[in-house]
Amino acid sequence: MADQVSFANDAIGAAPRGWTATMTGQGTPKWTVDEDASATSKSKIVKQSGRATYPLLLKNGTSVKDGFVEIQFKAMSGSEDRAAGIVWRAKDANNYYVVRANALEDNVVLYKTVDGRRSSLDIVGRKGGYGIKMPVLAGRWNTLRVEFAGSRFKVLFNGQAAFEVEDRTFTEAGQVGLWTKADSITLFDNISYGGEK
Repeated sequence: MADQVSFANDAIGAAPRGWTATMTGQGTPKWTVDEDASATSKSKIVKQSGRATYPLLLKNGTSVKDGFVEIQFKAMSGSEDRAAGIVWRAKDANNYYVVRANALEDNVVLYKTVDGRRSSLDIVGRKGGYGIKMPVLAGRWNTLRVEFAGSRFKVLFNGQAAFEVEDRTFTEAGQVGLWTKADSITLFDNISYGGEK
């Protein structure tokens, strides 16, 4: 059963209700409800326009062990980064999995963040490397999805299977959320999640 997130009743410019804005590292993240005429939901969206090491937005009350998270995102700008990510099995702002797409690097990478330190995870069937190269277009809506069951995580980008990762660092249910990096200004829409607690 999927939960579809809506910001329709939230005020423009306000922080989204039912979420906790936080970060990994330092800085001043700024998560606000906004509008974008091109949003596929035809409703309000959420925007991250602050600057921090890793801005995070965690969905209050979520506790998912095995399931999925899917988002649409539009990377608007950023000279250091233009990134959008999905967080799952988060214990707190310093311990979670994240898969992110970056429009400056044209790649999709899956990481674990442990005690605030981020490290990329090997793709199944390949040792080393750094995610996979894929065109991530800035200024347009892209779809990112992760499906997770046990120690296996499957990443899909714009409807195409991208890669799988195997890891056992975080095995318990945790929060789901959104993620950006550095000076990324990113819009998020059509956020959905579901699965077993």
